[in-house]
Amino acid sequence: MKKLILILTVLIASNISNAQQVMNPELLWSVKRIGVMGISEDASQIFYSIKIPNIENNDFDTTYFKMPIDGGTAIKIEKEDVAVSDKNISPDAALKVFHKSVHLTDVKANDIYKNLDKANAYVFTELDNRHWDTWSDGSYEHVFYKKANAEDETATDIMPEEPYYSPQRPFGGDEDYIWSPDSKSIYYVSKKLKGKAYATSTNTDIYKYDIATKTTTNITEGNKGYDTSPAFSKTGVLGWLQMKTDGYESDKNDIIVLENGIKQNLTQQWDGTVNSFTWSKDGSKIYFTAAVDGTIQLFSVNYPGKKRIAPVVKQLSKGQFDVQGIVAELDDTLILTRGDMNHASEIFSFRLKDASFKQLSTVNDDFYNKLDLPKVEKRYVTTTDNKQMLVWVILPPNFDATKKYPTLLYAQGGPQSALSQFYSYRWNFQLMASQGYIIVAPNRRGMPGYGVEWNEAISKDWGGQVMDDYLSAIDDVAKESYVDNDRLGAIGASYGGYSVFYLAGIHNKRFKSFIAHDGVFDTRSMAGTTEELFFVNHDFGGNYWDKSNATAQKAFNEFNPITKVDKWDTPILIIQGGKDYRVPIEQGLAAFQAAQLRDIKSKLLYLPDENHWVLQPQNALVWQHEFFKWLKETL
Repeated sequence: MKKLILILTVLIASNISNAQQVMNPELLWSVKRIGVMGISEDASQIFYSIKIPNIENNDFDTTYFKMPIDGGTAIKIEKEDVAVSDKNISPDAALKVFHKSVHLTDVKANDIYKNLDKANAYVFTELDNRHWDTWSDGSYEHVFYKKANAEDETATDIMPEEPYYSPQRPFGGDEDYIWSPDSKSIYYVSKKLKGKAYATSTNTDIYKYDIATKTTTNITEGNKGYDTSPAFSKTGVLGWLQMKTDGYESDKNDIIVLENGIKQNLTQQWDGTVNSFTWSKDGSKIYFTAAVDGTIQLFSVNYPGKKRIAPVVKQLSKGQFDVQGIVAELDDTLILTRGDMNHASEIFSFRLKDASFKQLSTVNDDFYNKLDLPKVEKRYVTTTDNKQMLVWVILPPNFDATKKYPTLLYAQGGPQSALSQFYSYRWNFQLMASQGYIIVAPNRRGMPGYGVEWNEAISKDWGGQVMDDYLSAIDDVAKESYVDNDRLGAIGASYGGYSVFYLAGIHNKRFKSFIAHDGVFDTRSMAGTTEELFFVNHDFGGNYWDKSNATAQKAFNEFNPITKVDKWDTPILIIQGGKDYRVPIEQGLAAFQAAQLRDIKSKLLYLPDENHWVLQPQNALVWQHEFFKWLKETL
């Protein structure tokens, strides 16, 4: 008997030591985040950084590495030892381009009233008074150039008196300016509009600044939508991304090329929208990434030049993953980053000859190998208008079909961003499933990856067919025996938060719990306070005071969640960032107040120093713990 007990004890100990973990909030916020910096000039090394959250310091620690171009052992290096070519140095190595802030107008009180140096008021006479999470202070990011080895004080501002932003606000970086191949010109991206025009337009252009003559030419003047991401081929052909429609931020994004004064749209006949692109080494084609069928894949399009042949778009990669960025081309191979719902980004190579991937970096492999991972299934659901809609269904680790699981409908934001195989550090499906929830994530109307018509269908119809799509998805999955229909919830942020607020008034008791993060609660006050007015003007179809505009009146009345609060009857957690100027603070506060006054179980998680996202590690952990605490209480 003692021998048997000893054997059982050893077996139990062995099983415990070999037991896999599941993802939890603390583990998620220990995942290493890789950032590729480039390859060496001799194409023998890849340089990358790793950011690791430092919870105690509430920030991130960054280390730098290099590894052989075909993978292998990575070597830790100092930041100054990162040896990649600097795109901001001119091809002839004489000059360097960069950007810095220039103060041009006085809007802060202590700039206007020099004797009142402690005043913190702002005085505005026009719009563009704030953007994303920052109030305008009269300063503008300008493009400068200087001798490559000179101090900044000797630099030249290419447009010193003009109030323009380059890089673009709020997310632009040094990708917004490039050198011409002959080192004689700087090309830069800017939206050179002021006040109301700036807030209501997406007319971003690409400008050419001639260093010798100090003159500027708008090379995309005829296009009224976005023009971004300029890049030259090795043969001197300029390419960029273009949207045609002014005020429509999610318009079809096409690749335009310019050679000898002739422009060509390489993707005009392709029924999709481009994320990002890079030229091939020989300039004969362009590689790009785009959404397709719930993933982000790699594509190519040939550049015909003067040949009278039509450009042809080809999909190069297939699989249940996202190709997130193209780093470089090496002979028959592309270096890129790739991830999926169960794995953060790693560096891969992609062989063009046989469309095969090889994983080069293994930054988080050991981490994931110790986890039991959820299963991600692809499902197609028939919508109320008889369309086939892809729905991602994420099942908990060690899923048992004989059991019943609480199930969450996930509503994607955007509203026209792809619900692909992304790996989020907030809306992380791996984490949610690992806490015992089934996730239902529909590629509802408005998603890219199913043609332009499907992508555009949500504009001016926020509360229409898309709401039927959500309910079709959850109703279809809820037929499965393993779904606990008494424990269904709906969650989402931004437009996903709007969706939660709207569903709360029409769900007909399907759901037992809601979570809305930075969601639009009142379309009228949203239109009155958001900073990018072009977005609401386009998606709502006009102004709320225009009684003759039937489309706008529908957006501000029938499709307005605040008009359906009398139907609310379900517990709701509302999360709001204090520095969110895209979906401003009154949206979350008004929703919470309405729920409280209706005596509905509700909670407000207010994050005063966060914007439309949650970026600080400690706040992110608070977010995760409150998220799951709420679900535990209400489902």
